Amino acid sequence: MVVQRSRTYADVNAVVGGYLRDLAFAQSSQQKMFGYKRAAASILALELPLSDLVGTDGALPRISGIGPGSTRVIREILDTGESPTVERAIEQSGRRTDIERRRGLRRDFLSRAEVRRILSDPALSGPGPEQYHGDLQMHSEWSDGSPTLQEIADACRQRGYHYAAVTDHSYGLKIAGGMSMTDAELQRSAIAEVNAGLGNQFRLLQGIEANIDAAGRLDLTEEEAGTFDLVLAAPHSRLRKEEDQTGRMLAAVAHPAVRVLAHPRGRITGSRAGVMAEWDTVFEAAARRGVAIEIDGDPARQDVDNTLASRALAAGCIFALDSDAHTTTQLAYAETALAHARLAGIPVARIVNCWTLDRLLAWLSNPFSERRRDPRPVTAAFGT
Repeated sequence: MVVQRSRTYADVNAVVGGYLRDLAFAQSSQQKMFGYKRAAASILALELPLSDLVGTDGALPRISGIGPGSTRVIREILDTGESPTVERAIEQSGRRTDIERRRGLRRDFLSRAEVRRILSDPALSGPGPEQYHGDLQMHSEWSDGSPTLQEIADACRQRGYHYAAVTDHSYGLKIAGGMSMTDAELQRSAIAEVNAGLGNQFRLLQGIEANIDAAGRLDLTEEEAGTFDLVLAAPHSRLRKEEDQTGRMLAAVAHPAVRVLAHPRGRITGSRAGVMAEWDTVFEAAARRGVAIEIDGDPARQDVDNTLASRALAAGCIFALDSDAHTTTQLAYAETALAHARLAGIPVARIVNCWTLDRLLAWLSNPFSERRRDPRPVTAAFGT
């Protein structure tokens, strides 16, 4: 087997994963569709690129979830960069229009192997895991996550974090088990207990992921929002509408309690493009307000990606790089956010997760505090 390292693609696992998803949607059998989806997920989660896993005899190692059909596709792509098998299946399915649409919704997504390569590439500047002090978006058993607060604190400490924020969904998002204000008060006491047991070793913050409605309002009153250490605002509706929603996002950024605009588009790979907006206008408003733009590291989201993050950087924004974890193992998703930040060339000084706890808390108390650290215009103050 001749392994092609084609100039037309660098992330071979993403290419293979994409073709396998195409093959899944070309199936008439639900069972086969789910099988190829599982195969795609297995490839995208590999720690090494497939081209590095091929033996000297051209054989591939056994990979969980990969059967003969998927192996054929992998071999075709490694040999030529394309898969005639998948293309034939698409033509026979009569679903090319839908599959081409889905292909267009996979741009700028990284495989796990590519994330690892980017983080170890000495030619890239920007943040590395050693400079990352804490994750500011994750979910616990108090909404739609599975871990307890103590499990989250222990897992974050094992990753070397100095702090983290639990940001369960607010009560308006019932589909995600949104947390009532009564439960939020109980959670606040539980977080205090966790922190008391950790002393000065680690600090767990109480955040909330507030939902942005169609008009840009949050599903929290200003008084309610003021009870949390950190308020993230994120869209969870109108994510498939081909309409301009700039006003909606500007209204959310203007809310006095909002500190992070989380997964701003709400995109999902191969499924939806998310919110359409004049993002440069939104980023300029966020920079003026000191609101951080999130790079969400969930592999299915990767929102904002490096291409859009570059525009936010040019607008003078600061950033939050988060995992959006719903289990403790998903805390590793923060590394995907770090990879996009490195590709975008975002300086460490502009990333709130790389700040000391004192600096982070000062910004959470007053988003304009960062400007007072440097009298220059915001784009200069945060570094370019």
